[in-house]
Amino acid sequence: MSGLGIVLVIIAVVLIYFIVTYNGFVTLRNRVKEAWSDIEVQMKRRHDLIPNLVNTVKGYAAHESGTLEKVIQARNMAMAPHETLKETSQSENILSGTLKSLFALSENYPELKANTNFLELQRELRDTEDKLQAARRFYNGNVLAYNTKLEMFPSNIVAGIFNFEKQEFFELDEAEKAEASKPVEVKF
Repeated sequence: MSGLGIVLVIIAVVLIYFIVTYNGFVTLRNRVKEAWSDIEVQMKRRHDLIPNLVNTVKGYAAHESGTLEKVIQARNMAMAPHETLKETSQSENILSGTLKSLFALSENYPELKANTNFLELQRELRDTEDKLQAARRFYNGNVLAYNTKLEMFPSNIVAGIFNFEKQEFFELDEAEKAEASKPVEVKF
């Protein structure tokens, strides 16, 4: 094999590497986008359930308007367009906190706790929260795979040439992290 043949083989191998690596980045980036879309679907579902929940609670706890207004404000803030993922996660974390206070409020109203509409809405919201957590984990897993490949040598060279950018994780705020790490309390 001549010197020219060796050079052509090396160029072909490098070119194939660049193509495969570039396509890998595109695949991972699209998985991150798909995972984010799953989160948005679950957030929308949660946002849509909240007005019904607030109206149900209003009928039993009308004088608790401060709590209800906080939930509505948090929902509106979460539904507003955000420029960064960090802003989105912060507003969603605030909404989660106000929902917890709303459910805690229901403990003071036995009639409300027995209301089938309230119980069904509470079950649907809990289901949505579980799906949202799963979507967050899926998203963060895809971001981890993408960011890892972005930083590893030699794929970081391809990432730099084609301007692939690091993605942000969807993170819990400090209060949610503390709440998630607490053991579950069981009472009999």
